[in-house]
Amino acid sequence: MRRMNDITIEVADRLGPSPASRTKGPSGRAAKAPGKGGRTGARQEPRRRWFQPLLRKRTRRAALILLALGGGLILPAWMIHSGTAQRLIDEARREAVALSGRAGFRVVEILVEGRNRTPREQLLSALGVQRGDPILGIDLAATRQRLEEISWVKNATIERRLPNEVHLLIVERNPIVLWQNQGKYYLVDRDGQVVGDEIDEYADLPLMVGEGAPDHAAELLDLLDAEPALKKRVKAAQWIGDRRWNITLDRTIGGIDVRLPEDNPVAAWRELASLDKEQSLLERKVTLIDMRLPDRLVLRSTGGAEESTLSNQTKRKAHPGKDA
Repeated sequence: MRRMNDITIEVADRLGPSPASRTKGPSGRAAKAPGKGGRTGARQEPRRRWFQPLLRKRTRRAALILLALGGGLILPAWMIHSGTAQRLIDEARREAVALSGRAGFRVVEILVEGRNRTPREQLLSALGVQRGDPILGIDLAATRQRLEEISWVKNATIERRLPNEVHLLIVERNPIVLWQNQGKYYLVDRDGQVVGDEIDEYADLPLMVGEGAPDHAAELLDLLDAEPALKKRVKAAQWIGDRRWNITLDRTIGGIDVRLPEDNPVAAWRELASLDKEQSLLERKVTLIDMRLPDRLVLRSTGGAEESTLSNQTKRKAHPGKDA
């Protein structure tokens, strides 16, 4: 559990007259409390101070409004249509929250659990809680919504622990790929959410390019994970036409461009791994392997010539062809 030291605060001074001013009489001398040894007065003073706000006119009116509404009394139609009823309810709520704060239900401590990457400034801004705020005045639903709008935050849970503690639990997003877009790099999680652009600690993640690629980040990772040996040789993956992947491998200076089919790319990826294991396909001087056709495999060598020397053990037949 992480304690946010900069917003962990101590109890503020309580409202009301100081002890010295309460014990002096009109002449400036200390006044004796009624009863034996002044004990009766000492017990009643905090009680009177706590109930003092109830004697105020606005608080009493707010309490009567809440009592009336809670009792199911029917409000006049003109009050409803004019907005008067809502204003009265809102005023009553504000008075009730203020009363709870004067009674000691104020924010003293904020505990945060699960924060590792989420920027502290963004978290504090979304939380929107200040020292001494009435703890019952926190809108938990609205606060949770603001927290989950932070790019790093996947889920947030916030709760009051009366009388003085706010507990926040967040689940952060886990980046799985890097996305290159318009010359910049971004972290993307499995849900396709762009998390941030601080990539220094994530340089080993797979790289993808192409418009709309983040929406298919999970699909790409599952594809690459199907063949771990091939995954280690992947330089980048390009999302083409919002329908399929081109994978660039790093065995040559320019790389090997593997064009996967739109339908069942995982099967083609597995077949490529099998061909490389059995016939060392990726060790040949090829720059392109086109696997989009269901009945043939098109290769292009380094010099630009087509190559068609594959074993008949595979269902595909090597076929020289144009770069489609």
